Amino acid sequence: MIRVKICGVNDASAFDTAVAAGADWIGFVFFQRSPRVLTPTEAGALSARHQGGPARVGLFVAPTDADVADVLAAVKLDVLQLYADAPRAAALRARFGLPVWRAVGVTDAADLPSEAAGADAFVVEPKPPPGATRPGGNAVALDWSLPAGWRAPAPWLLAGGLTPKNVAAAIRASGAEAVDVSSGVERSRGVKDPALIRAFVAAARA
Repeated sequence: MIRVKICGVNDASAFDTAVAAGADWIGFVFFQRSPRVLTPTEAGALSARHQGGPARVGLFVAPTDADVADVLAAVKLDVLQLYADAPRAAALRARFGLPVWRAVGVTDAADLPSEAAGADAFVVEPKPPPGATRPGGNAVALDWSLPAGWRAPAPWLLAGGLTPKNVAAAIRASGAEAVDVSSGVERSRGVKDPALIRAFVAAARA
């Protein structure tokens, strides 16, 4: 079964919908320039709405140890998703004892990792377009043929520009076994749409 992450969850409606729809992971964003940013306290309150259910993933961009520690003091995370180089990601994994997913921007097949280098998984997405103020896919779709046939050194999630309408085609073309969506299930910038969350999970699983 295809596994699904709903990222950038920042309100109760989106959180409850992701849980009810059967998402595998819920992502909380701890990056100030994101329209989906949460404080650690806000993330803790959302996570407390349901015991168990989807694993909680914290997204960090070039964090300090203190940044991560402050979040973990307020909310239990199951995974650290990091925009950081391999040595830094490995250091945070060792420091906090949590699985690390390292985000990897891809333009061509040469950008795909050939070794895990301490990462437990990769989030594979397009490199940010020129002028972008945030890392990540920025709602731009990857060339889905790039990871097809890639001998991935660790599990990976496909991200970037995914929507309920294109996720099935993306899975077929890329060979992904897990997908990660944020803006593709929003009705406006930073605001999740429960109907789109349900549709995305259903389309990915179908």
